[in-house]
Amino acid sequence: MKEQIQENPGRVPFGTRIIAFLWDYVLILGYIVLLVGLSFPAKPLLVPLFQTSAATAELTGFLLITLPVYLYFALCEGSKSHATWGKRKMGIMVAGMRGQPVGYGHSFRRSALKFIPWELAHFTIWHMIIPSGYPDILIYCLLAVVYGLVFLYLLSPLWSKQNQTLYDAISGTVIRYKG
Repeated sequence: MKEQIQENPGRVPFGTRIIAFLWDYVLILGYIVLLVGLSFPAKPLLVPLFQTSAATAELTGFLLITLPVYLYFALCEGSKSHATWGKRKMGIMVAGMRGQPVGYGHSFRRSALKFIPWELAHFTIWHMIIPSGYPDILIYCLLAVVYGLVFLYLLSPLWSKQNQTLYDAISGTVIRYKG
């Protein structure tokens, strides 16, 4: 039997979402600390990956940090609980626009949109640190796009009837209280 999420259980305040994300960030920081610890014995293998080219450094960072974090959010929110650890602690979950449970398709799309600014920031920073063929104006414009998206993501719940972020609106999802 499919779980049905309450149709209109009320808006989840933006602050509740932020607290849920901060709880999730505790796990992310734990993962990063683990990576740092593992990086010491792997230093001879890792250092060249971060010095060869901006593209190699960015790809390595993506595979080691962004992809695991992306998968954490996408898999947890597409699962039976429809929530990450932080969302579960706050009693909230990801749902479809009419309150229906979301599947992995919505969840993967939502998470990809959510992390575009994060990965675009990594891309621009690596291309600032390690010279590449991209013109500086392009890199700085992309960095401005990062700040613009973060700004829109943070403000969009304030003007949305259902407190949706821009990535929620695009992916057809909302955050609801677990019913």
